[in-house]
Amino acid sequence: MIRKFLDYFSHNKYRLTMFVLLASSSVISVAVWRVRAEYSETSNYAFMIWNLFLAWIPFLISYFTYTATLSRKWVYLIVPIAAFFWLIFFPNAPYMLTDFQHLATDWWSNVPIWYDVLLLIWFSFTGLLLGVVSLFLMQEVIRREFGHWVGWAFVAIVAALSGIGVYVGRFLNWNSWDIFHNPTGIALFTIQSAQEPSLRSIGFTSLFTAFFLFLYITLYTFGHLLLERQPQPPLGE
Repeated sequence: MIRKFLDYFSHNKYRLTMFVLLASSSVISVAVWRVRAEYSETSNYAFMIWNLFLAWIPFLISYFTYTATLSRKWVYLIVPIAAFFWLIFFPNAPYMLTDFQHLATDWWSNVPIWYDVLLLIWFSFTGLLLGVVSLFLMQEVIRREFGHWVGWAFVAIVAALSGIGVYVGRFLNWNSWDIFHNPTGIALFTIQSAQEPSLRSIGFTSLFTAFFLFLYITLYTFGHLLLERQPQPPLGE
């Protein structure tokens, strides 16, 4: 039993460590909020816990999809279904970055502002990492099946849709559940917005998409940086 566990860990140590780190960061985030709640005797920022829960949904979907598609038997059944639900919930992860706007409220009147800043950093950083890792796993699934460039095209499309999704969530108060509860309203809104885009919608979605794409490419490049240092086999081998 122990031998099997050690063998499994040795072959999956990075995936397991990643999961443990993200889970630990989530626990710390909630603990930081709990201390604030006890100190201030308020439930301000409690919505951050719900936002963090929503950020975990696309990560778990992508983790399951990545693991399940290691065996090609179920690829063409799992990927379309998983990608649909993953894309619906994915904007919830980068959305947490916009929660910094709550620092403009007076919720911190009896709490040091630096504490609220750190609280938001913990939550938004955890949500952002969940999103980045989730996108990386989905990109790897696409790359394995359809090739390198299709994988990066997928990343670009997801970044653009995420910018739109974050804008819709932050400024128009739509959420992922509304796709199931009110699909007609979302469809009408999409058509109307496409016909009459506002300067705010164009500016926000463009800047947010560019930021997320830049961040993802930077982290992706950093993750592959050490591969360039590996010795290359001599020619002819």
